[in-house]
Amino acid sequence: MPKTKKTATEIDLSDSQYYFNRELSWLEFNNRVLYEACDPRSPLLERLKFLAIFSSNLDEFFMVRVAALKQQVEAKVSKLTPDGRTPQEQLEEISQRLRPLVVQQHRHFEQVLRPALAREGIHLLDYIDLNQEQRTYLQGYFEEQIFPVLTPLAVDPSHPFPHISNLSLNLAVAIKNPETEEELFARVKVPKVLPRFLPLPEELRLQHKGKAANWTGVPLEQVIAHNLETLFPGMDIQEYHSFRITRDADLELEEDEADDLMLAIEQELRKRRVGGSTVRLEIQSQMPESVRGRLVRELDLSERDVYEVDGLLGLGDLMSFMALPLPELKDPPWKSVVPPRLQKITTPLANPDALETEEGKDFFAVIREQDLLVHHPYHSFSSTVLRFITHAAYDPDVLAIKMTLYRTSGDSPILNALITAAENGKQVAVLMELKARFDEENNIYWARRLEGVGVHVVYGVAGLKTHCKTVMVVRREADRIRRYVHIGTGNYNPKTARIYTDLGLFSCREDLGADLTDLFNYLTGYSRQQAYRKLLVAPVNLRDRMLDLICREIEHCQNGSSGRIVAKMNALVDPQMIATLYKASRAGVQIDLIVRGMCCLCPGVKELSENIRVISIVGRFLEHSRIYYFHNQGQEEIYIGSADWMPRNLDRRVEAITPIDDPDIAKDLQEILGTMLADNRQAWDLQPDGRYIQRRPAADCPQSSSQKILMELALQSAGVT
Repeated sequence: MPKTKKTATEIDLSDSQYYFNRELSWLEFNNRVLYEACDPRSPLLERLKFLAIFSSNLDEFFMVRVAALKQQVEAKVSKLTPDGRTPQEQLEEISQRLRPLVVQQHRHFEQVLRPALAREGIHLLDYIDLNQEQRTYLQGYFEEQIFPVLTPLAVDPSHPFPHISNLSLNLAVAIKNPETEEELFARVKVPKVLPRFLPLPEELRLQHKGKAANWTGVPLEQVIAHNLETLFPGMDIQEYHSFRITRDADLELEEDEADDLMLAIEQELRKRRVGGSTVRLEIQSQMPESVRGRLVRELDLSERDVYEVDGLLGLGDLMSFMALPLPELKDPPWKSVVPPRLQKITTPLANPDALETEEGKDFFAVIREQDLLVHHPYHSFSSTVLRFITHAAYDPDVLAIKMTLYRTSGDSPILNALITAAENGKQVAVLMELKARFDEENNIYWARRLEGVGVHVVYGVAGLKTHCKTVMVVRREADRIRRYVHIGTGNYNPKTARIYTDLGLFSCREDLGADLTDLFNYLTGYSRQQAYRKLLVAPVNLRDRMLDLICREIEHCQNGSSGRIVAKMNALVDPQMIATLYKASRAGVQIDLIVRGMCCLCPGVKELSENIRVISIVGRFLEHSRIYYFHNQGQEEIYIGSADWMPRNLDRRVEAITPIDDPDIAKDLQEILGTMLADNRQAWDLQPDGRYIQRRPAADCPQSSSQKILMELALQSAGVT
C-alpha cells in the first residue's frame, strides 16, 4: 500500500533530514568568505585579504575538525551525527565539497586578482620572468640573507625521512650524483623567519604609469629553488616541487590526571610544535607521481588527503600585502568613536586624586547614572573597556578587580593595567583560560607575569572552558561598597576589537553585581552555585532558561496571541535548541536568525520551519556579538552574552548571558537587529537545501549595508561630521 502523507503532528523532529551537517555548513561559511574575494564591488586589497582569510580558515579547519574526524575513523567510531552521517562519510563529503572551492580560489587569484594587482602597480612575479639585473640582486640576497638560514635534509638509508612541521612550505628536490648516476631525494624547508614575498628595491621595480611600481617582488620559495646548486654543490638538480602539510594541532589533555594544569598544557604545546599526525598534503599539480607517491607514503596519507594546486601554495601569506600604503585599494579607514556619555571623562593617571574634574564625572559616576552599552568596533575599545579597567587600577577607592580572560593580545594593555592595580595594592583575581585554542602559549605567559606581581590567577573549573567575558570592580564609596560590572560578548583584546563586532554592558545594578560575585566564587573556589538572580550561566541554567524563553513564545501562540524571536549568534548547532525552534515555528512563532557561521537548522521547510528565516552577514568586520530577543506579548526581553547555541557553549563551557533591563539599551539592540535583518549588501539567505544566496538590492532599492549604517549612526551619535 502507498504511504500516507504525514501530518504536521507526526513529524519526527529528530529525523536526520531536518539537520544540516556542521562541517559542511562551515564549508558553506568559508565559501561566503571566498565570495567576498571574488566580489568586484569590494576594493582590490580587501578582496586579496578575504582570499587569505579563506586559506587561513581552511588551515584551522583541517588542524581541528578534519583531524578530529580522522581520529574518530581510526578509533572506529560509528556514532551518527544529528544529520545521519558517520565520520567516514563526513570526510568523504568534505573532500568532495572542498576541492572545487580550492580550485576556484587559486584560479581566481591567478586569473583575476594577480593581473588586477599588476594593473595597480603591485607585481608579484615568477622568478623566470625576472631580468638579469633583478636576478643578480636576488642571488646576492640569497647568499647573504637566505642561504645561512637553510638546512637541506637528505633522504636515504642513513638519513630517514625528516619530520616536517605543521603548515610548513617545503621543496621536494630530486638530485642526481653525476659520478654514480644515483638518484637522490632531499627536502628543503622554506623558512618562516623570512618574508614569504621578497620585494625588490625601488630601482629594480617594474614601471607603472611612468614611475617605479608600488611593489615588485617574487615568492621566497622560487628564489630558493633557483639557487639550489648552492645548497647541493657538485650535484645535478633534476627537479623541484613545492609542497605544504597540515597536522593535527588540537591539544589532548586529561585535566583530571594533571596535577599542574599549566605544566600539562606547556607539555602539550611542545607536542603541538612538533605536530600530530598529518591530515593534509598540498602539492603543485605539476608534481610527478613518483614524488607525490613518496610523500603520501612517508606522511602516512591517502589520496583523499592530497590537494593539487595550480599556482602558489599557502595563499594565507597574501595578507602581508594589506600593509602596503595604498588606501585607495582598501576600505575607507574606520576610526572608532567615543560614546557621547564618555566624551568628557578623564582617567586619573597623573593625579589619582582627581576623580571628579571640571570636564565631567568619572567613569563610575557615568555608570551610576544609567547602564551603558558599547558596541565595538563602532565604539572605541580603548576609550571604554580599557579605560574602565585602567580607571579602576588607579582609583584609590577601588578595593578589588575580578576578571575572566579567554583571549587577549600579546602586548595586552588590559593585563598591564591589572598589573598596575596589583602594584597599587588592590586585590586582583584573574580567571585565565589556559585552554583557549591557539592562544594557550600567550595565556601561559601572561599568567606567569600576573602571578609574579601578586595577582590571584586561577585556571577555571576542571572539565570546562571558561568562555564568559566579565569584569567586576569593587569600590568603596561614601555610603556603601558598590560593584561595577562589564558583561560582554567578545574577548578583552584591543586588536580583535577593531575588526570583531561585539557588545558590552556596563552596570552597577545590585543583582548583576551579586550574580558576578557568585560566579567568580564558583570559578575560583568550591562553590556549587545553582541559582542566579539575573544571569544565565552555562552549564548551570543557560540551556534550560533559553528553552523556557522559546517555549513561552510557543504558549503565547497556542493561546491565540503572537510569538516572535530574533537571535543573533556565531553558530547554531545544538540539536535540542533546533528541535525547539522547529516546535516554535510549527506553533506560529515568527523567527529570524542571524547566524554568521555554521547553521544546522533547515529553514523554510513546509510544515516544519516555514516561519523561520536565517541570514548570514559577511563584511569588513567579523560579526561576533550574540543578541537574543523574545517578544513576550509586548513585555520584551533581550539578552547579550558570550554563548552561541552549540553543545559546547551550553554544556561544556562557563558562559554568561545578561538580560538588558534598561529600556533605552533594549531599544538600541532592537535597532541593531532590525538594521541587520534589512541588510541587502552583505546578507545571505539560507535556503531549505543548505545553499546560501546573497541578497541584491532591487533596481529601484538603495543598497543597505548594516555595518556601513552602524558606522554612520556611531558617527552621528558622537557628533562627528
